[in-house]
Amino acid sequence: MSSNRGIGDIMKQAQRMQQQMARLQDEMADREIEATSGGGVVVAVVNGKQELVRLEINKEVVDPNDVETLQDLVIAAVNLATSNAREMVEAEMNKITGGLSIPGLF
Repeated sequence: MSSNRGIGDIMKQAQRMQQQMARLQDEMADREIEATSGGGVVVAVVNGKQELVRLEINKEVVDPNDVETLQDLVIAAVNLATSNAREMVEAEMNKITGGLSIPGLF
């Protein structure tokens, strides 16, 4: 009987973990991470689902003769914001899973 009780406890713990992860996924959609490039002339804001939700470009950096620099600044800001959002989600997931890697969650 003790093994049945152990399995039941494991199942309850798994259900609790699943509920916590579902709540976290909902929370992550509302959290925003901001990153800048070029000393703040480009600002990218990404949510916890790693979706770009806002992009700000200072008009001083817009130069029709140097589009490549602006493109590089946008890419850098978006990549940094996305990376920071991914790290935030992983840190929050580790709080729930205790560092256990569960494929396909995020």
